[in-house]
Amino acid sequence: MFVKRFFEPSIAQSSYLIGCAKTGEAIVIDANRDIEQYTEAANREGLRVTHVTETHIHADYVSGSRELALKTGARLLLSNEGDADWKYQFVGDGGGLPQENYQLLRDGDRIAVGNVCLDVMHTPGHTPEHVTFLITDGAAADKPMAAVTGDFIFVGDVGRPDLLERAAHYAGTMEASARTLWRSLQRFATLDDWLQIWPGHGAGSACGKGISAVPSSTLGYERRFNWAFSVKNEDEFVERVLAGQPEPPKYFASMKRINKQGPAILGGFHLPPRQADNALEARVASGALVIDTRPAAVYAGGHVAGTINIPLNSSFLTWAGWLIPATADVYLILADESAAALTEVVRLLSLIGLDSVRGYFGELAIERVKVKGTPLTAIVQVSPTELASEIQYPDTLVLDVRGASEWQTGHLPGALHIPLGYLVDRLHEIPQSKTVVTQCQSGARSSIAASVLEQHGFKHVLNLNGGLAAWRAAGLPTVGEVDGPQALKS
Repeated sequence: MFVKRFFEPSIAQSSYLIGCAKTGEAIVIDANRDIEQYTEAANREGLRVTHVTETHIHADYVSGSRELALKTGARLLLSNEGDADWKYQFVGDGGGLPQENYQLLRDGDRIAVGNVCLDVMHTPGHTPEHVTFLITDGAAADKPMAAVTGDFIFVGDVGRPDLLERAAHYAGTMEASARTLWRSLQRFATLDDWLQIWPGHGAGSACGKGISAVPSSTLGYERRFNWAFSVKNEDEFVERVLAGQPEPPKYFASMKRINKQGPAILGGFHLPPRQADNALEARVASGALVIDTRPAAVYAGGHVAGTINIPLNSSFLTWAGWLIPATADVYLILADESAAALTEVVRLLSLIGLDSVRGYFGELAIERVKVKGTPLTAIVQVSPTELASEIQYPDTLVLDVRGASEWQTGHLPGALHIPLGYLVDRLHEIPQSKTVVTQCQSGARSSIAASVLEQHGFKHVLNLNGGLAAWRAAGLPTVGEVDGPQALKS
């Protein structure tokens, strides 16, 4: 049996290629949209992708399963568990695949990929249709050696059961899903200790709150050290699994819809055209969404008014998903205009369904604006001591853009709390007449927030340099409890 794990760091997502060396058949589980990586890996090993499947309808990225099956002629195997709201809508409608190339899966079904067997186990809780695949190397054993658990069990954590309510907006489902997840865990816990756990995500994913960076584990280890297996009472489990979950990115809701209906077929990553250097201001003036991907410090030092700064770093895709509407036509400003760099940005955005990148500019476009005599805009950085002397004045407002759990650990006195991902929706809560000082933990998210405020017409925006960490390092006071009018729901 051949096994290869693929890891996409931008969304902390794992997918798997499992093949039978004797027959040359292979299956891909939980493919993302970058499908070439799977076919290239299979070809290198002398395998052909004959089966494609996934553990559930994903919320954090666009599935590549359908396109991979179309490209390879593989059989597409999809869960048929859950109620009508959680069925794959493109199955049986043609969908580009012949009817005989679909197979709907139920608990207890078995998939044969050469000598490799995958037994389907329904493991609802994270989502109603979620399944786990128990992997048996039939050439060497008669019992499973591993489980591809998707978003059911992670190393050190379990899948969050609140996404149906908080991301997909199915009201009143959190507690019921948590109880379903408990029952799934109790059933799974009866399997053998040696069973390897191959999860669908690692540290950094918003699909859990405490996922380890370790890529795999065993059921025996998780039974001993994963908090979810140590809880013996269902009510306690429900309370703990729902507490402290991070805010689900806004794009999660559209991902569920896209993956149910059938993602668009890309046919590769198509590079947008370079725009004329003198067209940047016109694009901004026309209302186009222009994303400046340069580092925050560079952007703060001088940028074209009306652009938004989402630095091209490890958090780029997270904030792109929060701040770029799914239907928006997007233009990029890139410091690196190489084909490789452009391809990577387009690939990243495509992972979460942001396919409408219409063009890009280089840094010369910003220089051209300066040459024309139009002054660039800067975001003034304020130190903790400077802010401490200004915060007492009624015309200064501190805007804390951290997450809800961070806010609860302490915040600046009198600060207004709006997490960065919700900022555009709640701009009406911020008085435009005031000087707004954006603040997060280190200064990274608050820099993005400052650019969003400026893009929406706020004239007096500063950023707390170094964020709350610098404030505390300077020995300045924080408030530890949420109370009064600043206790805004996030």
